[in-house]
Amino acid sequence: MERESIAVGLDIGTTKIVAMIGKKNEYGKLEILGIGKSKSLGVARGVVNNITQTIQSIQQAIQEAESNSGYRINDVVVGIAGQHIRSIQHSDYISRTNPDEVIGDADIDLLINQVHKLAMLPGEEIIHVLPQEFKIDGQGEIKEPIGMYGGRLEASFHVVVGQASSIRNVGRCIKSSGLDLSGLTLEPLASADAVLSQEEKEAGVALIDIGGGTTDLAIFKDGIIRHTAVIPFGGNVITDDIKEGCSIIEKQAELLKVKFGSAWPGENKDNEIVSIPGLRGREPKEISLKNLSKIIHARVVEIVEQVFAEIKAYGHEDPRKKLIAGIVLTGGGAELKHIKQLVEYITGMDTRIGYPNEHLAGKSGEEISSPLYATAVGLVMNSLRNNTLSATPLVELQKPMYQQPPVVRYQQPVQPVVNAATAAKPVTPQPQAAVPQPEPVAVTAQEPVLETASATATATATRPMVENVMEESTEKKVKRSFFDKYIDKIKDFLDNAE
Repeated sequence: MERESIAVGLDIGTTKIVAMIGKKNEYGKLEILGIGKSKSLGVARGVVNNITQTIQSIQQAIQEAESNSGYRINDVVVGIAGQHIRSIQHSDYISRTNPDEVIGDADIDLLINQVHKLAMLPGEEIIHVLPQEFKIDGQGEIKEPIGMYGGRLEASFHVVVGQASSIRNVGRCIKSSGLDLSGLTLEPLASADAVLSQEEKEAGVALIDIGGGTTDLAIFKDGIIRHTAVIPFGGNVITDDIKEGCSIIEKQAELLKVKFGSAWPGENKDNEIVSIPGLRGREPKEISLKNLSKIIHARVVEIVEQVFAEIKAYGHEDPRKKLIAGIVLTGGGAELKHIKQLVEYITGMDTRIGYPNEHLAGKSGEEISSPLYATAVGLVMNSLRNNTLSATPLVELQKPMYQQPPVVRYQQPVQPVVNAATAAKPVTPQPQAAVPQPEPVAVTAQEPVLETASATATATATRPMVENVMEESTEKKVKRSFFDKYIDKIKDFLDNAE
């Protein structure tokens, strides 16, 4: 029987850490088996800045996912983001030694490995090498070169580069949490897998993932990744603005943003006011929702304009590079009211909110199909592609442990019972001793002292002298223990009298 592929994705975000366990069902859809979520404490703007706190948060999310799913997690695919991420376009080629043979996977791997050896800036490391288009002997616009003949194989690549120290820190956190790292994936690419359809990727689309610490961008055209960028602003910056502008604490600012926040100030009336309890007996604060919307609007406009600048840098205005499918918003920030309308207003492009429910099985909960979990769902899909067994059922782990102990448990009660009544039994042949055993077992459990005397009487008549000697010693022991108890009682009495 073919083993079932269980995948685990770990999204290490600025505000939350999500561990998700999933598998493919019989219809090819993703079935989520368990999800664990914890507050992210050691991450700022997508980069780990406190190893210890990050490890604790990861362990908490992993434990919750394990208890919800009944699986033990072995390894994870982790998402990576942060302002240190940048992307470059690069072209490379190889000359094949035998042009009479068809191009195979080995040739493409050789070309990709050659790109991996590119000289980067000091302290930088290549995360992804994504082939875009191939050329064979000068013939361009080839998407799938396998099976074709040619001497010179050329390709243009989208290379994603990140800071080596940041990547190592993430790896260190995973290892210290007792897990193996099975893969690193750029977060916007993971979100794109979960949220975008193949038609949108073909037509041309920009995915904007608004997270807590960063806003990630991935641009697709003709089904190929064309541009990626990470902008170091996210939902947390909006919360900080509300905190400063309304002079309230961060927790209250976050709640205000989620419950009453809007990116379009025109939607709120002037007389709409929300009251916030004061700190330690102070008077409650009254905040106008119109002012709140103005604060949010100013920051969201800045974030969207920066993203739009990246889209322009890709060359969106060029008719050949036009993004027909427009923009897809996802991530926690996409849940902000009226953000879709604001993005459409600023960019002039069609916009929709991206939910990861397209690839999810029907019985997945509403919570999981929220834009908040788009990256985690994408990471699980990425892990499934590698056909890994990232988690094992806890039932399977327990089976070997529970098969042996019953043997030990049944043997132990038999030995002390035999010792109490007939200490000399080991001397007699074992097969015979096994037959009369049940009688003394039942009796000694009820009246140990009386039965010891009667057992001695029968033993003297039927058994050899050796047993007599042993029985006498047991009688002496009984007497001695009786006197010991008596002396103890006298001692207690004297102590109390004093």
